[in-house]
Amino acid sequence: MSKVKQEESSLREKPEPVRPRRLADWINPEGKRKVHSLVDKIYSKTNLALAWERVRANRGSGGIDGQSIADFAAAADEQLERLRQELKEKRYQPRAVRQQLIPKAGQPGKFRPLGIPTIYDRVCQQAVLNRLEGIFEPIFDEANFGYRAGKSAKGALRKIWREIEEGREWIVDADLKDFFGSVDHEKLLTLINQRVSDGRVLGLIAQMLSAGVCVEGEVQPTPSGTPQGGVISPLLSNILLTPFDKEMRRRGHRLSRYADDWVVSCRSRKEAEKAMIDARRVLATLGVTLNEQKTRIVHISQGFEFLGYKIKRGTRALRLPGHQVKSAQSGQVYAYPREKSTRSFMDQIRARTKRTIPLGTSGLVAEINPVIRGWGNYYCKAHVRKLFAKLDRWIIQRIWSHRTKRWRNTGWKTLPEKRLYGELGLVKLIHLIPSLQPSTRSPL
Repeated sequence: MSKVKQEESSLREKPEPVRPRRLADWINPEGKRKVHSLVDKIYSKTNLALAWERVRANRGSGGIDGQSIADFAAAADEQLERLRQELKEKRYQPRAVRQQLIPKAGQPGKFRPLGIPTIYDRVCQQAVLNRLEGIFEPIFDEANFGYRAGKSAKGALRKIWREIEEGREWIVDADLKDFFGSVDHEKLLTLINQRVSDGRVLGLIAQMLSAGVCVEGEVQPTPSGTPQGGVISPLLSNILLTPFDKEMRRRGHRLSRYADDWVVSCRSRKEAEKAMIDARRVLATLGVTLNEQKTRIVHISQGFEFLGYKIKRGTRALRLPGHQVKSAQSGQVYAYPREKSTRSFMDQIRARTKRTIPLGTSGLVAEINPVIRGWGNYYCKAHVRKLFAKLDRWIIQRIWSHRTKRWRNTGWKTLPEKRLYGELGLVKLIHLIPSLQPSTRSPL
């Protein structure tokens, strides 16, 4: 890293010099004038059209009314005009979200509830989001890497990596207890009101939060929480946790957060214990609690999990010659996919390569390639050479099994690897690793 970048990084990490009177004041620390008239900009034709385009681009399934993206598109002009009139005349009423249970990777029998709004309500949420982003984005903290333009999970990981190399080897590995399901509506609206004083917009957000959830055909109230799956939920979560980000930094802690997943890097266990105490107190004021069973203080030699990675310091010498080591050496910090992530990836491939799937081999390859490419590109710079090679062999075996309808088979005779990777274009995980990508140069 260049000297200029290091200096910029160190400036970002300096504690805030001023302490606000209340945590809520972090949302508007300079006392800037609030936005008074916003609702008319939300229901403008231009904004609603932009909102619909973004919802359509994101695709996704429909809500409790059964309307799909294609159904909405068939009468988009009429739907958008109806939404505009309802918002303008204060007649808009969001419908309950449809609950969909997503299995938790590596935790059989446990599910994560997603709340899926109708397409109509999703367009309305996106229209609100379009106008709120520009108001709140400038006040979000540098420690926040989730759901922000120009920020990413890789950015959070690079920050943590740099801090560990600087000697911050004690980690507060934290987990929030049912964050999206326990958000305090009153506290959240109080924070939004620090920058937006348009009562109709605040009322609109309150309606979205309390619209209810449909579980097995029955609508249940939602007195707390914001649906994980709603378009506007990521922004609302960032607004709620911004006072936490800023207050922790004011106290001198090195926080890195992505949505409700965060860690603090420290120079000693004592400093980590202090960070844990501070975090618990600040979060309690915001109505958020730590999951005590999953929150711990660990040393980098033990390793910790963050954003799908296991990060730790190696203790054994690698058998490869030094000039062949690309990602880690004994005593160095390295990262690799956590076991749950690898199992989840294999489950996705397994579901798409069942022997009963009515696809030819070329169709099967087209079905699994996006999964392989997406997962592989996320982890390709980690310590994954051996793992990727093992998974490549397993994927080939899955394809042969689908082709011959038997696990033990001679699929390699009729469908050799050379044909799969060449003619059929199967993505090879090992070739996604930057240092191992095949040369595109002509041999001549």
